[in-house]
Amino acid sequence: MIISDRHKALLIRSRTPQRIKAMVPHAKEVTVRGRQMLALPHRVDEVRALTNMGIKAPSPILHHYDWSRSAVIANPFEAQLATAAFLTLNRRAYVLNGLGSGKTLAALWAYDYLRSQGLAEKLLVVSPLSTLELTWGDALFEHFPHLDFMVLHASRERRRKMLAQEADIYITNHDGVKILQEQLKGRTDITHVVVDELAQCARNARTGRWKALNTVINKGAAPKACWGLTATPVPNCPSDAWAQCRLITPESVPRYFTRFKQQVLRQVSQFSWVPRKNAMDIVQEAMQPAIRFSREECVDLPPTTFTDRVVPLTPEQNKAYKAMETTLRAQVENGEVTAVNEAVKAMKLVQIACGILYDRGNTEDKTLVIPCKPRVDETQDLIGASLGKAIVFAPFVGVVEGLADILRDAGHRVGVIHGGVKKSDRDDVFHGFQNGSSVDVIVAQPAAMSHGLTLTAASTIIWYAPPNSADIYEQANGRITRPGQKHNTLIVNIHGTAVERRMYARLKNKQKIQNVLLDRVVDSRGA
Repeated sequence: MIISDRHKALLIRSRTPQRIKAMVPHAKEVTVRGRQMLALPHRVDEVRALTNMGIKAPSPILHHYDWSRSAVIANPFEAQLATAAFLTLNRRAYVLNGLGSGKTLAALWAYDYLRSQGLAEKLLVVSPLSTLELTWGDALFEHFPHLDFMVLHASRERRRKMLAQEADIYITNHDGVKILQEQLKGRTDITHVVVDELAQCARNARTGRWKALNTVINKGAAPKACWGLTATPVPNCPSDAWAQCRLITPESVPRYFTRFKQQVLRQVSQFSWVPRKNAMDIVQEAMQPAIRFSREECVDLPPTTFTDRVVPLTPEQNKAYKAMETTLRAQVENGEVTAVNEAVKAMKLVQIACGILYDRGNTEDKTLVIPCKPRVDETQDLIGASLGKAIVFAPFVGVVEGLADILRDAGHRVGVIHGGVKKSDRDDVFHGFQNGSSVDVIVAQPAAMSHGLTLTAASTIIWYAPPNSADIYEQANGRITRPGQKHNTLIVNIHGTAVERRMYARLKNKQKIQNVLLDRVVDSRGA
């Protein structure tokens, strides 16, 4: 096979040219260097036809797409090139690449190419709330300035008005599809859908989320092309795959869940089922076509990738946060906040974001627990997607202990590190994590393990909230970004408040956490 970039054509030498011409009637017989060959346009439809005949041909995106259309020079990684090419050739498909491997940009490049060829109109992206702006929105803003996009996250009425406005790409959260399903299912101009974190929102076909997605993707005015993205397709059980397949590739699994469950699980008692030996083979066959790159296989990724996850505050957190801001604003105006105590005052807001509040009373100290389910859920999802050992850093002892209990209840083998843990117990945790299988997640106060340790058994660090020291942040991240690390590493910063965002920005720039509270108070007062 010869690819002519100049003519955007494929030249194929075949023993059965009539078979190809039957599928691609406009293919022409030509003579090249004395050999009879078939010439056909190097386009998506032609490559799909060849693929269906068992003839491998590269996606035209690899040869005829300007990867540097973006505002910054695009340098796709090999995994991104392969993933984007794969998606252009498959209307329904699964991207199972690991966390931090660049799935977002690969999907957007694929869509942008198809759109440039008239093979796609508008795109709907359905993703977790934590990735709407900082993952999808930022990627579009930075790399695709020629595409107009709209983030549909507001009141019900506001979302519907935004959806009615003209845009190339609409981005909404998983639950947002339920609000907009009537409007979305009638939109024939939305030809493509990306469901990000597919396993998170579509493991159970009885939920409102799944039913709304199924209506939009499979029962609307026209079935959509749909790509499901997830690093962990079966996080709990092989049967998790069924609902996802019914959404993306409905014909690949039995119509009813019970039948699929019996295929992948074996009943050992009235209420107990265990996976069959061939369960994952059945899942793999069902979730096709699919592409999979682990982060470890992406050898050209940068050594360390930083990413953000935004989580909303609960109503209880919001109430406490606003009350604390009012109190701190009054203290600023009264001159009670100084350069000496400002960081301590700012951490009061971080405490609330973490789901606790330390109350230093006159007679006894109390720890008030505030519901913070979105942050806990995001942490658990990130641990599940890491596909290996992980370290979670939280700046407060109460948070460390509470989060560790939740993770243990979820089945993780958890080690806890903070100032109150004695040395011998710490050593057991570190040894079991680095050299054994007794610990797969460490939940730690960063100041208690920010220097000297080598914990390269993990390749993922999750910051539950920011610390108040750039040195601690840098040194704690250095526990996995050390000599001996064999994998690309990922640092995830979770935040949901303005103070946290300011703190992370300064931490990443190795700046002192100074004036974050004063700046926030001034901004909120101005608002």
